[in-house]
Amino acid sequence: MSTYDVDVAILGAGTAGMAAYRAAAQHTDRIALLDGGPLGTTCARVGCMPSKLLIAAAGTAQAARGTDRFGIYVDAPRIDGAAVMQRLRDERDRFVGFVMDAVESFPDRHVIREKAVFVDDHTLKLTSGRTLTARAVVIATGARPNIVAPLQGLGDRLYTSEGLFDWHDLPASAAVFGAGLVGLELGQALHRLGVRMRLFGRDHAVGPISDPEVRRHAAKLFEAEFPVHWHADSEVTRGEAGVTVRWSDADDDDAPQHEEEFDCVVAATGRTPNVDRLGLEATSLPLDDRGAPIFDALSMRVAQTHVFMAGDASADLPLLHEAADEGRIAGENAALLPDAYRKARRTPLSIVFSDPQIAMVGASHAELTEAGTDFVTGAVDFADQGRARVMGQNAGLLRLYAQRDTGCLLGAEMACPAAEHIGHLLAWSISDGATVDQMLERPFYHPTLEEGLRTALRNTSHALGMAPTPPLRSIDCGPGA
Repeated sequence: MSTYDVDVAILGAGTAGMAAYRAAAQHTDRIALLDGGPLGTTCARVGCMPSKLLIAAAGTAQAARGTDRFGIYVDAPRIDGAAVMQRLRDERDRFVGFVMDAVESFPDRHVIREKAVFVDDHTLKLTSGRTLTARAVVIATGARPNIVAPLQGLGDRLYTSEGLFDWHDLPASAAVFGAGLVGLELGQALHRLGVRMRLFGRDHAVGPISDPEVRRHAAKLFEAEFPVHWHADSEVTRGEAGVTVRWSDADDDDAPQHEEEFDCVVAATGRTPNVDRLGLEATSLPLDDRGAPIFDALSMRVAQTHVFMAGDASADLPLLHEAADEGRIAGENAALLPDAYRKARRTPLSIVFSDPQIAMVGASHAELTEAGTDFVTGAVDFADQGRARVMGQNAGLLRLYAQRDTGCLLGAEMACPAAEHIGHLLAWSISDGATVDQMLERPFYHPTLEEGLRTALRNTSHALGMAPTPPLRSIDCGPGA
């Protein structure tokens, strides 16, 4: 051990890297946390928090437009794009400041503000040219926006899903490419903030939804609000005043071509793990066909080596809470080598903060189907759900999946009101191994949106053959409904 400069070198000081650092520091003081910047984590600087700030502004504008149904009449909202973006940047910078304070609280001897590449399995070359040797290494270098070929060459008319958070005003128009989690959130937010927006997707993806019924239901709800093309063939060209997008329906060879001018393009076309610039070819690590290390998701260890993966660099579960978990596992295992352990992961939970919100909990419909699992489904349509109608949010679909022979809840997919809260309830229940009938024994207050979940549970119980009543609609009038 004394032949190395440090016991653990951690590449990247984002969410995963800081979690790895804190875990490793419980076991050794010989640590190097390397990051050439910018610091601040993806979440605080260019991800979760600034996007939610934009969505919060958009939601406020949308609420002002929807007061007529309640008999309340107000003038159309006047949106000051510069003020919207000023608040976003100010609050974003506050969140980044909290992260910077955390990094600055680490001992100076542990933090190296440089980037590093591998020279060999245990040796890292830093930006300054000096080298550092480590007994174990945690790769937590995050990811960056992926720009697909049709969008390259647009110059200053192209903004990534990160770059738009530095806008000082809202554009008059924008074409958003990518109908995944980020594209849905940003595209809908821009539309609600008065930007003339059109969303272009591929392969009929609607966020992360894999359940065909939920996907169809959600697609119709989004289509009713803003222009979107779930599977488009498109061509983008840059002009003097903006960009021109030409597109047609990719499912129809004879589909007519359309054309529209926009001020700019926002690319939300996925992310690329930052492992291609680490010199991994100089190591003996096993790599997949993309050049990324092959690792075990329960130990974060790359084969039986001394290298561990964590966070978005692993391209496994690009979510903040998963990155923190992976960082803790990787950091502790790196410090404990050769006594690394495997740890069961939390019940999967992911949320899209669109309207309606989308949540994926536990095993997805696609995963269960591909695994050949014998499961039943139960659903609720929120069109008639009591509290949802009271609030004017009565749209959405929730589908539950339960093991046929045990009645245990396996997963759920939904696009519905309060999906972020219902998703948590379901994730906790799945983590506890709850059956559908056990969940039905738990209290449901009236009138709440959670009563919609109770309807879905009752319909699942019926599908399991455990309830004599036929499937229920989402009209919930109390405990006896």
